[in-house]
Amino acid sequence: MGDNSTTDFRRLVMFAMLLALVLVLVVAGLRVDDDPTGSGEDQASLSEPTAVAVAATPTPTPTPTPDPGWVDPASFGEPYGEIVEGLLTFRGNPTRSFYGRGAPQSPRVAWSFPPPTEDPLCSTSTTGPMGTVATTTWCGTGWTGQPAIFVRDARTWVVFGSFGSAVHFVDGVSGQRILPDFPVGDIIKGSVTVDPDGFPIVYFGSRDNKLRAVSFDGAEPEELWSIDAEDFAPILHDNDWDGAPLVIDDYLFEGGENSRWFAVKLNRGYDQVTNRVTVDPEVVVNIAAWTDELLEAVGDDNVSIENSVAISGDTIYFANGGGLIQGWDISDLEIGTQPTKTFEFWAGDDIDASLVIDEEGMIYAGVEWERANERGREVGQIIKLDPSQPDDPLIWSLAARVRLPDGVWATPAVTDTMVYVPTNEGFIKGIDRTTGELVWEKKLQGPVWSSPAVVDELLILPDCVGTIHAWDVSDPTIDPPEVWTANTTWCTESTVAIWDGLMVVGDRKGRVWAFTD
Repeated sequence: MGDNSTTDFRRLVMFAMLLALVLVLVVAGLRVDDDPTGSGEDQASLSEPTAVAVAATPTPTPTPTPDPGWVDPASFGEPYGEIVEGLLTFRGNPTRSFYGRGAPQSPRVAWSFPPPTEDPLCSTSTTGPMGTVATTTWCGTGWTGQPAIFVRDARTWVVFGSFGSAVHFVDGVSGQRILPDFPVGDIIKGSVTVDPDGFPIVYFGSRDNKLRAVSFDGAEPEELWSIDAEDFAPILHDNDWDGAPLVIDDYLFEGGENSRWFAVKLNRGYDQVTNRVTVDPEVVVNIAAWTDELLEAVGDDNVSIENSVAISGDTIYFANGGGLIQGWDISDLEIGTQPTKTFEFWAGDDIDASLVIDEEGMIYAGVEWERANERGREVGQIIKLDPSQPDDPLIWSLAARVRLPDGVWATPAVTDTMVYVPTNEGFIKGIDRTTGELVWEKKLQGPVWSSPAVVDELLILPDCVGTIHAWDVSDPTIDPPEVWTANTTWCTESTVAIWDGLMVVGDRKGRVWAFTD
């Protein structure tokens, strides 16, 4: 048996340790429960005031503003930036959805160009594949042929290319030349683009194979730069440049009838000695716009890009002569990453009309009816696409064919509620933008290749006998009444340009007409 005193000592130690453990647990409990009495007061407050630490309210982390990319989709229907006031490119902006401002209400002829003492704007041009080459005389302005109207040094400038194989710089009030004409080696069918950042440069292409940048800050226009469509390989079909380029953040974007599309870093600036504008361009994108599958499907090599490229967000959109609608991601172009194709849809037939992109990113396209293939019959000639659903993008479509050829050469006009589309046969169709329902249609003297403009709730469109029609589309649910007409002297396939009461358009007889109230 052990010593009783030792046992008692051990018991005393164990009791002390147990008491200490209880005290620790009680203190811990008091720290967990600030009010063990249930009185609703902190124990410290019963004796003397004590500073109480209050947790700071977390500062909300702001939601990042989404990067709109190269072109904010919300700019649908808005002018091409805020630096240069005017209508600067075909259909006014990068989504090809701005039609001008200040439509005349009772237009009359203010001037015509060239002056009556000069010959009409005409020259010869040779076209056709080998073995069927033909040389013909072309007069006036063509498809798309929309003038640029803009304000520079408090003066209204009108700049346009013509079948006279030149670009013209005209005073919007008098119709007189501001600068001498800038001649090129062949006709100019398409629209020019004036630099939206205020550099005195106009960009345009011609049937002489060249895409050019020309300055207008001197006594006469001067070529700053050009590229030749035949300097690239491989190319298919042709060497013209019909599309109006886009210029964004010192980059130029363009598609060519050589069936390739391009991005060019312009490196714009000014000479420190002469203070004249300069460029030092570098072609950074040069991509074929066709696939072997497309060539096999259409059975020919007409895969040229005749429409004017459109940009929304970080995607550049265009279509080609094989009917392939494409979207290419250009988000990282400025850090040297080459674009990748993110969307394609085959419509079956030639698409010369430019694509229009709305504020939701939807694509509106007009398709020709020339090949008369099964795909064109299935898809139709007026279509709306959702590129965010690449596996099944077709939202709605309408047929627009009476005979062969037919379909759509003009670029649709898209508003908040409606889509307006002319056809080669001479119909103008008013279509509900959401449902694709045909709300009304009218028959004009066709073919109608001019793209309609919607300004101040007037739908304005020339026909092929030289009549410019204006309909009141303030109520999109009804067949719109005609409110006025104006007249050129001949078939008019160019698109009207409208700015602050001035309306300018060229006909196919050799003259450009200006109308005001």
